[in-house]
Amino acid sequence: MDLIGFLPSFGNFFYTIAAFVVVLSVIVAVHEYGHYIVGRWSGIHADVFSIGFGPVLASRKDRRGTVWQIAAIPLGGYVKFAGDADAASGKDADALSTMNDSARRRTMHGAPLWARSATVAAGPLFNFIFSFFVFAALMMVQGVAVDEPIVGEITPLPAQPFELQQGDRILAVEGVETATLGDFLSAAETLPAQAELNYRVDRDGRVLQVTGPHPQPPLAGSVAMQSAAREARMQPGDVITAIDGTPIATFRELRELVADSAGGALELTVWRNGDVVDLTLVPRSTDLPLPDGGFETRYLIGLTSGAVFEYATQTPSVVDAATMAATQIWRVLRTSVEGLYYMVLGQISTCNLSSPIGIAEASAAMASDGVFELVWFIAILSVAIGFLNLFPIPPLDGGHLVFYAYEAVMRRPASDRAVRVLMAIGLSLVLTLFAFALFTDLTC
Repeated sequence: MDLIGFLPSFGNFFYTIAAFVVVLSVIVAVHEYGHYIVGRWSGIHADVFSIGFGPVLASRKDRRGTVWQIAAIPLGGYVKFAGDADAASGKDADALSTMNDSARRRTMHGAPLWARSATVAAGPLFNFIFSFFVFAALMMVQGVAVDEPIVGEITPLPAQPFELQQGDRILAVEGVETATLGDFLSAAETLPAQAELNYRVDRDGRVLQVTGPHPQPPLAGSVAMQSAAREARMQPGDVITAIDGTPIATFRELRELVADSAGGALELTVWRNGDVVDLTLVPRSTDLPLPDGGFETRYLIGLTSGAVFEYATQTPSVVDAATMAATQIWRVLRTSVEGLYYMVLGQISTCNLSSPIGIAEASAAMASDGVFELVWFIAILSVAIGFLNLFPIPPLDGGHLVFYAYEAVMRRPASDRAVRVLMAIGLSLVLTLFAFALFTDLTC
């Protein structure tokens, strides 16, 4: 056995697991803290707050009598409230029968309906609130592009040097007026497919004719997780100069050649920091959400176009950041609902489902891309997990809320027998979905 050759793989595996544990632990902690704190405010006592399942690795009891613990299996967590028989909030009938009214009020099963409903709903709600503040904070830290085509630091490209300089305000490219940054970017679709173009710029009050790069060269801005480009080890900043020996100068040409490949292997010539690298990629059939709803299936390699220069940015107002954060949450929720709907109809692939394996790979990919990308991914996943927990399936939070809705309408709780049967059926459905997602991650 080649132990030295095995070490890099082992290191990657450890890195993937570590990233997965960090990502999932943050989301689980937020979710379970929502249950815990709203339960506490509602007068329900928590016996155990656990991150993970199985053997306890570390624990501490606080002054309220709640045990805070970290367990060995990092696939979730739970809050065990007083009167619960297990982590799924099953009723401990024997313990409840020996309690007086005051003690029963401090249990999940003896609390008023409003307190139980608020405590259960708080988990997903806290996931959404957490993501909202993370999105808003990242937008304020990162800033948003100013809608003016003012040149920042120019990205290294193989065709440099250009006469375009940092600080120039672009007035036109090849005669196409660019009053806004949007005009400059949209011009990329109609400009000649050349690496070097003619610019008219305002430089310190003087109007000059200079040369500059195409607004959208075949430059990798980001590399999508679980994509052909990431599998081939492409990196942000890579410039694709040729495909199957055919030179290209624009991202538009790259997109068209990938779309026409029908999934066939492509031989790419890549310029990377002055060096030339040859890579082979196989475009993957991918289901993409459309702006107006629905999905479109296309062949992709997992690259987004990089910026030819840094755009001037400004810090958005609190209101603007909050609006953009809410819009991002709505986009994740809508895409999730539409994805499930079209998968059930068979119109898009079930390969869009992810098990812990897929989430672990994505976590490692985002962690390798940087802190900003990792935190953004955590916020997106927090929305998705909050949404998943609202499914009306026991033992998910949505299933408990269905029981409480029944109790509110019928003026009596569902029978213990019915709850046990439905919990067993729901658990079977959840495990089946888990197994199916695991199967798709292993086979897709």
